[in-house]
Amino acid sequence: MASNVNPTVRRRRLGMELRKLREDKGMTAEQVAERLLVSQSKISRLENGRRSISQRDVRDLCDVYEVEDRRLVDSLMQMAKDSRQQGWWHAFGDIPYSVYIGLETDAASLRTYEPQMVPGLLQTPEYAQALIRGALPETAPADVDKRVQVRMHRQKRLSETDNNNPEVGPLRLWAVIDEAALRRHVGDPQLMIKQLEYLIEQSEQPYITVQVMPFSMGAHPGVNGQYAILEFPDASDSTVVYIEGVTSDLYLEKANDVQKYSVMYEHLRAQALNVEQTRQFIGKIIGDYAGKGKQEPGIR
Repeated sequence: MASNVNPTVRRRRLGMELRKLREDKGMTAEQVAERLLVSQSKISRLENGRRSISQRDVRDLCDVYEVEDRRLVDSLMQMAKDSRQQGWWHAFGDIPYSVYIGLETDAASLRTYEPQMVPGLLQTPEYAQALIRGALPETAPADVDKRVQVRMHRQKRLSETDNNNPEVGPLRLWAVIDEAALRRHVGDPQLMIKQLEYLIEQSEQPYITVQVMPFSMGAHPGVNGQYAILEFPDASDSTVVYIEGVTSDLYLEKANDVQKYSVMYEHLRAQALNVEQTRQFIGKIIGDYAGKGKQEPGIR
């Protein structure tokens, strides 16, 4: 198989196929676990694509489900093999949010709401470094640099075609950013000016839309926090809502959950400043930072 196979997406697709086989057989995850002498949580993790799956696992599950179609078994076994390949991010070592990176790499579109920071795909290296240092004060400098490199590599999807699906084109990004993220001092004023100028520059790209949610809007559907909605070019891949956590992340794929977050995002887009108003608004904030820089030239 080609080296550009995305292991995260392969696991998800394989998990969905295995879940369908189980449901067609009329078995519960608990019943399958009892047959294979494994935990029910293992079966659930295999089906939701959060755990790597071996060819032996596939073989055993197909035996339990009494799959007679040899071609189907061989196809699932190949998917299991592909899912154990390494994505580009593995070259950077242990990355805590590698599942998300795998999804983002293969996504066709990403809608995100960020209340506290500029979205990672729109950050400058300097902003990313200062942000990571502040958010993770006990992280070693080498690990901070690694995280910055990964973040910069992720940004290639905004301008490059997905290798797995050349017809898809660059990632379609729609970002709604709270005013608080733009007002929050990350580094010195000059760093923030450079970041906000870059944000305006990126917002002019054809695949990128940026809107600001100003303080003046008051309460709005995003007050509960950050989330992202990832959609994929293959219709068989379900849309995923991603919610970042401190020690673990949440991935929602049930249709009802996705629908609620999608509707909430439509309200966010409707209430936020439009694209041109957003650029003007960011320009004013840049002016504020420029004034602060003149008043406090010694800020570091």
